[in-house]
Amino acid sequence: MAGKRKVDNLLALAVLATVVQRPMHRYEIASLIRAHGKDQQLDVKWGSLYTVVENLAKHGFLEVVGTSRQGARPERTVYRITEAGRRELEDWTRELIGTPAPEHTRFAAGLSVQMVLPPEEVIELLGNRLAALEEGIGARQNALAKTLETVPRLFLVEDEYALAMVRAEAAWVRGMLAELTSGTFPDLDAWHGYHEGAGLPQEMLDLHERGVSQD
Repeated sequence: MAGKRKVDNLLALAVLATVVQRPMHRYEIASLIRAHGKDQQLDVKWGSLYTVVENLAKHGFLEVVGTSRQGARPERTVYRITEAGRRELEDWTRELIGTPAPEHTRFAAGLSVQMVLPPEEVIELLGNRLAALEEGIGARQNALAKTLETVPRLFLVEDEYALAMVRAEAAWVRGMLAELTSGTFPDLDAWHGYHEGAGLPQEMLDLHERGVSQD
């Protein structure tokens, strides 16, 4: 398992991958990250950009090479990537591509406690989610196809991956809905009984407790 990085905010990865092209100041870095859509893939928090750049410089991954000025605007500090920064960027990329890691999502968190809601409400909520996912899939497909007309696929593989993940989620939700609406979901009776005041069967509680104690 990889050790903790000196600057582990994913915005730092976006900064390094941007500045590797040429020296630039923070405003240019932010503009290019937005233009390339990296802020969406990396869940960028723009308020931390200043701190991230400073930390990258502090740890020797970026270095100041001068200042620039446009018109009456204040001078802006220009940064370039160092050799240590290039190695960090390459090593970090290898880790992210080659090493699976747990990715916790809000949806998985909701599913883990869905029992607190009646099955009928979960069916409705999953139906709403599926409709939104299918609408989003159509929009993503159209946007990707249009972008591919002018942008090489090399720079869009993360968008392909994101689309594939949304399709997979939609397929899973569709399957779960089919089980719940047809009554074939194996624990549906116990789930209904819980919301009718009967509580969960003791054998189910025992199995749950046993599973938790083994984690």
